[in-house]
Parts: sequence; C-alpha cells; structure tokens
Amino acid sequence: MHSEKKLLVLTASNGNNLKLGNRFLESSKVLGVNSTLIDLTSLDLPLFCPQKNSELGIPKKIKTLTAEMLKSEYWIICSPEYNGSIPPVLTNTIAWLSVQDDDFRKLFNGRPIAMASFSGGCCIELLISLRIQLTHLGAQVVGRQLASNHNTPAKDESIKDILLRLLQMQPLNI
Repeated sequence: MHSEKKLLVLTASNGNNLKLGNRFLESSKVLGVNSTLIDLTSLDLPLFCPQKNSELGIPKKIKTLTAEMLKSEYWIICSPEYNGSIPPVLTNTIAWLSVQDDDFRKLFNGRPIAMASFSGGCCIELLISLRIQLTHLGAQVVGRQLASNHNTPAKDESIKDILLRLLQMQPLNI
C-alpha cells in the first residue's frame, strides 16, 4: 500500500517510549511502509555547546543520523516528558541536527512529523513544547498526537490512525 514511502521512528528513551516506537514500527510494516527505528539514547552524543563544538566539529554519529533521516520522508518521534518539557537527549540531538548547515531548518523544513509519548503524567507539556519547536523548525506536525501512560495505554487503532494521517501528508520541497 505505502511501500514507496519511508518512515523513521525516533525514540528518546530506551524504556516505554522505545516500546511505543516499536509498536509504530510494527503497525507501519503491516501497512506496507518501509520503516526503521533509531533509539536516540543509544547514540551517546556529546553535549552540544557552541563554543566547544565549533572546535571539534560535527560528531560522526550526527552525520550518520542525518543521512538516515534524509532517507525518510516521514518521521515519528516517541518521547517521554521530562520535568514538564522535552527530554535532554532529544533537545541535544535537535541542537546538533540544526547546526550542520547555514540554514538551521534545512533538515526539518517541510517534513511531515508525528508525535507520541508514554510518560508518568499526561504528556501534554512535552507535546506542546515539541510541537512549538518542530513548527519553528518548519516541520508539518500531524494535528493528532498520542499521549499515553500506565492508566491510559496507547490503542492499536490510535497508532494506525496517526500513521495513516502522517502518510497522507506530502513532504514540501522548500
């Protein structure tokens, strides 16, 4: 059905959000989508610091991640909420991704992205903060998002619906 489309699932934790990411991966494969999952916590990136990093350059892991991200027209980000916002591993990764080109929006601009979270609370602060950041970077963020926790687990129908909404969007060539 969607075999020509490529999806990248990014997870910002190796716990419940990795499990959630794998559910998106499995559901996308049932839909016939060529999909890959990357756990950002496994990259072990150095802390982004503009002055220090201008001397060291872009880490090889970021260049490899960027190449993988460029291969995929569609992304899903599965992230927990940390202290009412975006977790450090995701913020750090986005900072690194945004400094590889003179245009900090280049990687994100026009790209369809869906968001999902499994957190101890309601996830709303994360999803609002992440939506603001992704929109600022020029992404097309899917209107529906997935907020789940132990009391309200993610439903298979919701995962499928978010995937279908995402895959109906067209990447913009900006």
